[in-house]
Amino acid sequence: MKINKREIVALAGGILMFVSVLISCQPQVQETESMDIFKYEEIDIDQLQTGYATGAYTIKAVVQAYLDRIEAIDKNGPGLNAIIQVNPDALKIADELDAEWFANRSRGPLHGIPIVLKDNIDTHDKMPTTAGSRALVNSFPLQDSFVAQKLREAGAVILGKANLSEWANFRGELSSSGWSGVGGQTHNPYMISRNPCGSSSGSGVAVSANLTVLAIGTETNGSIVCPSTSNGIVGIKPTVGLVSRSGIIPISYTQDTAGPMARTVRDAALCLGALVGVDTQDGKSLLSKEKLHTDYLQFLKLDGLKGKRIGHFTGPREANYKVDVLMDKALEYMKSQGAEIIEVENITAPEVGSASFNIMLFEYKDGLNKYFKSLGPEAPIKSLEDLIAFNKSDSVEMAFYNQKYLEMAQEKADLTSKEYEESLATMHKGSREDGIDRVMNEHKLDAIVAPTGGPAWETDHINGDSFQLGSSSPAARSGYPNITVPMGFVDALPVGVSIFGRAWSEPVLLEIAYAYEQGTRHRQAPKFLD
Repeated sequence: MKINKREIVALAGGILMFVSVLISCQPQVQETESMDIFKYEEIDIDQLQTGYATGAYTIKAVVQAYLDRIEAIDKNGPGLNAIIQVNPDALKIADELDAEWFANRSRGPLHGIPIVLKDNIDTHDKMPTTAGSRALVNSFPLQDSFVAQKLREAGAVILGKANLSEWANFRGELSSSGWSGVGGQTHNPYMISRNPCGSSSGSGVAVSANLTVLAIGTETNGSIVCPSTSNGIVGIKPTVGLVSRSGIIPISYTQDTAGPMARTVRDAALCLGALVGVDTQDGKSLLSKEKLHTDYLQFLKLDGLKGKRIGHFTGPREANYKVDVLMDKALEYMKSQGAEIIEVENITAPEVGSASFNIMLFEYKDGLNKYFKSLGPEAPIKSLEDLIAFNKSDSVEMAFYNQKYLEMAQEKADLTSKEYEESLATMHKGSREDGIDRVMNEHKLDAIVAPTGGPAWETDHINGDSFQLGSSSPAARSGYPNITVPMGFVDALPVGVSIFGRAWSEPVLLEIAYAYEQGTRHRQAPKFLD
């Protein structure tokens, strides 16, 4: 059969059109030179400090590289919008740390390590602490938070502040995680249209996208572990009291904690050791005096799964069959390494959830008013009542969702209220004695595991977040520790496994988390798919 020239051209055109349609249906990668050639991609703390020791790197050069990368792909390129502000003194601090390093004076385990802080953590420097709210754009705390102080003592370089879900996502209904009035919307680096989860959204994205080595997030319920799972990183929510909350804009005195976010369990554990300490300004931290460790690396064991009795919390099961498949694989791996798996259907009673919400409202009002007072007489906002009034007058703040939770908190009485005390008793008993402690005692468990969450949803400023599943509540409401580690991918989106247990059980949880991470190595750097 003969094919003439016109038919050949037509056939070629058809093939080209078919190929172009196929290409258009595939996720596209945002191309920027900086993303392709970043010298420090996926580098860890040990590798950086080895480079400092051999003279291959200087702290100033490393910090400059991260600042350039923030400019290239956070502010430009795919526009992740994870960093709400850069520290204008970052290079000056790096110079000082270089001089100390060359003089054989190391400040501590994080000497020369870039880190970003969620922007609800006070720093006494040229950066305001805003909680993402336009009401606090000119709010400069009078002193460092305990966390910032500990990081500086350990030698970390605070690169800047991370964007967050405004007021740590406890402002109103139909909010979008990662959105704030100051910072706008943060985007997921694996797929730009997807949500980063929150409220420590910018912290999770910054670590995952290699805008920093470490980040600090805060959690009341899910705000460290959810952005960690959605961004394919490790997150540690410590026992409440292990890390001081003084100088952190609060939601709940009972549930709030700060914690490290990193690309590896080792880096997260090293950072955790630098954060701990008793602080007289935070009564909860007094409980940690006999429980804390300044070196959590000692608990990282390759055979950390061997002989462990692990409960599999099945509450999140059947919400997403693709996540169930990953969870089944994770459980099989744990069993192959010598762990025994016991299914656990229920952990806490339903009334614990409503009691927790009520406590948050009471403590939010009390905590915010105390925080505003700590800012001194020149503070732009002096009370929760002032904040509510500001939001009503600001078109940006009220553009997407309301402030119902602030208004509900304002209506609550003080912490001597019988209603508050009854809610606190209900939650403590239901989440601890009749919750995690009961389950672990009955089954003689070392830890409990569950999927941290589902794959990231499409960001939606009309309908708000679309949470599908999660397992953060038992550990959050009890104030007990929780660690999430990458578990695999659903298509191009990462999913993590949570490992939680009794109060002060971080050592055991780290053994399990490290052994699982090292044996599976699911972490993959994001490709910024469009």
